[in-house]
Amino acid sequence: MNLNRFISLARGEQPADLLLKNARLVNVLSGEIYPADVAVANGLVIGFGNYRARKSINLRGLYLAPGFIDGHIHIESSLLTPTEFAKAVLPNGTTAVVCDPHEIANVSGVSGIKYFLDANNHCPLSIFTMLPSCVPATHLETSGAELTARTLAKLRHHKSVLGLAEMMNYPGVLSRDKEVLKKLQLFARPQSVPYLCGDRIDGHAPLLTGKDLAAYIGAGIKSDHESTNLNEAREKLRAGMFIMVREGTAAKNMAALMPLLKSVNGRPACRSLGAGRRCIFVSDDRHPTDLLNHGHLDHTLRKAVRLGLNPVTAIRMVTLNPAEYFGLTRLGAIAPGYQADLVAFDNLKTFNVRKVFKNGRLVAQDGGNLAEYRQPIPRQLRSAIKIPQLSQNNLSIRVRSGTLKVIELIPNQIITRQLLETPLVRQGYAVADVKRDILKLVVVERHKASGKTGLGFVKGFGLKNGAIASSVAHDSHNIIAVGADDADILTAVRHIKQLGGGYAVTRAGKIIASLALPIGGLMSDRPLREIALKVGLLNKATQQLGCRVKDPFMALSFLALPVIPELKLTDKGLVDVKQFKIVPLFGATDYTD
Repeated sequence: MNLNRFISLARGEQPADLLLKNARLVNVLSGEIYPADVAVANGLVIGFGNYRARKSINLRGLYLAPGFIDGHIHIESSLLTPTEFAKAVLPNGTTAVVCDPHEIANVSGVSGIKYFLDANNHCPLSIFTMLPSCVPATHLETSGAELTARTLAKLRHHKSVLGLAEMMNYPGVLSRDKEVLKKLQLFARPQSVPYLCGDRIDGHAPLLTGKDLAAYIGAGIKSDHESTNLNEAREKLRAGMFIMVREGTAAKNMAALMPLLKSVNGRPACRSLGAGRRCIFVSDDRHPTDLLNHGHLDHTLRKAVRLGLNPVTAIRMVTLNPAEYFGLTRLGAIAPGYQADLVAFDNLKTFNVRKVFKNGRLVAQDGGNLAEYRQPIPRQLRSAIKIPQLSQNNLSIRVRSGTLKVIELIPNQIITRQLLETPLVRQGYAVADVKRDILKLVVVERHKASGKTGLGFVKGFGLKNGAIASSVAHDSHNIIAVGADDADILTAVRHIKQLGGGYAVTRAGKIIASLALPIGGLMSDRPLREIALKVGLLNKATQQLGCRVKDPFMALSFLALPVIPELKLTDKGLVDVKQFKIVPLFGATDYTD
């Protein structure tokens, strides 16, 4: 809208497009809630009060807040395409997300990123993109693509790109890896104008502390979503980071970090001050069953208020805070000149969303979308799973001297612990030990048909028989499987190839549940309800095998991520994340805490 027209509309000289009457305005700028009428024209808020308007809607006392913004999410983890994801979250009040498409980028490279950049042309949800910084995430795994600084430079100036996504390779930052530094410098502030802020660079630095943390932050990295305890988050906050408080499907950190959000120097925080001003609620990963059964950021707000956080502070953490961090100057608040992305809900406890406006247009109401939208899927993203013919010999682990290193799951976290156990041995080979819940873990390279297969053991799934497998395995997304029996593991892996990617559950040599994910082996083009139903059936099938993990496929997917301590498994072998190298499966650890 040109400036003359805006001023004329704001002064009431021309009628507004829409007047929202009798709202309880949640003002995240002042920290207040008060009655107001809100006038909208050309997709912008033009003012408050008694305006003439072509159309009016009486909100009858509903609370009116800015549209919710998820500051960090991997849409691929929902198993949905971007447009199907938009259909899922818009009715819950989410009007913008900042996504990191490094899942599809690790599989399909630039074509995967362009698919996400194109999504804004096909749905009303604002999908902003942070360009993946780590494709591949490390040298310790095999991915389907590689993105260099030169490649990222060609995409940097796209209108939907906000900066560089989570720099997971923090060892590469600290060791001054040349390619890592090139990427950081590409998005850094200009050397000639030292006080000008560059593009945002997100962080990913679990348990990093002290001088290493100072070096990491000083390299231009200004946020982190990996804090799992209060002291870690407080140190990062004091050192200048925005703290992204993660509350997703696999990792739930809100409860542990809540004291940081509710106090200043140990005292209760007022609405406009406190650590909460530099904190953002994010999802990171949100599985389809959670989206269907619990919602999105509306669920996050419900939990935050239930844990005692002031509702205005909570709302600010999904509106103004992410908008200001990412430099989205027209989003995140309800004020003249701001984009009219608005959410109307009935109370400050359940946040039951009644109406959602995008650019001043009603797009969702009472849990449903008011329009249908779909995005074409590029042919190159429907790639086949490439693995050679495997046999049980490929899964055999001959016993070596020393104890066995075992990955232990930590409930509701993606970090793991290292255990040292005595292996169960049969005919000279280490095998799964269901009595002690020590199961075999397998990762099979699936991009180049190299036959590389990583073998290890994991504790915490609880399977008594059978196996589960998936082509979703962060971040390179090779095939990962866990099981009590080599034959069932092999059956599950082979079925993933037949599906062209997806999930599989086997028992006694038979497939008892599966889900095809033909888009990069990561996503389906089917709607949320259908996908959530199938995932629910898959989870029930794993429970029949004895699995005690609530979301086993999500937990399994993170066991191949070699940037999250302590132990992980990739197609190249067992990774000790503290040492950032491949280590033998047998033998005592060679470092001390």
